[in-house]
Amino acid sequence: MVSYKQLTAADFDAVIELGNKVHGDNYLTDESLADYAERGIKDGINLNWLAFVDGQLAGIRLTFAPGNWELDDHCTPAEWPVAPEQMCYFKCVAVDPDIRGAGIGRGMLERSINEAKKLGCRAGLAHIWMQSPDNAAFEYFTRCGGELIEEHGKRWYDLSVNDGYHCPVCDGICYCSAGEMILRFK
Repeated sequence: MVSYKQLTAADFDAVIELGNKVHGDNYLTDESLADYAERGIKDGINLNWLAFVDGQLAGIRLTFAPGNWELDDHCTPAEWPVAPEQMCYFKCVAVDPDIRGAGIGRGMLERSINEAKKLGCRAGLAHIWMQSPDNAAFEYFTRCGGELIEEHGKRWYDLSVNDGYHCPVCDGICYCSAGEMILRFK
């Protein structure tokens, strides 16, 4: 049975372990996760969710609240259906590979969206890992209603060169592209 709860500092070690298992070494660190957790909270509303199966962490969803994330060179706001102030940022999702396909990713996403709506969000932005195994990330986000805006090359290159991220697909320095995707809320 799947149970859900919002992220707290007590969960950090397990979250880092699962995030790095799915996305590669140093994708999450103590420092980055502390920053991400803080960005996911605004006005007492926490957009970060975890899923557990039989008491074990099975999924993580890190979502930045509106106003708690910056536009960068991999964003094309002129193409977005709503203003950045009305959007959360879906930073990271990871589901244990042994449990995928059980609806855990969607369950965490729905919970993040419900909390984001309380902050006035009308959509969410994500940079989807286009080289994920079997392109599962793109397929998942598309099934959830995500619309591709633009594809950006070398999205995680700087993270791999400057911060020690080890891309499991590129086996080191990351050349993967990101699909800039918008998910409109209903």
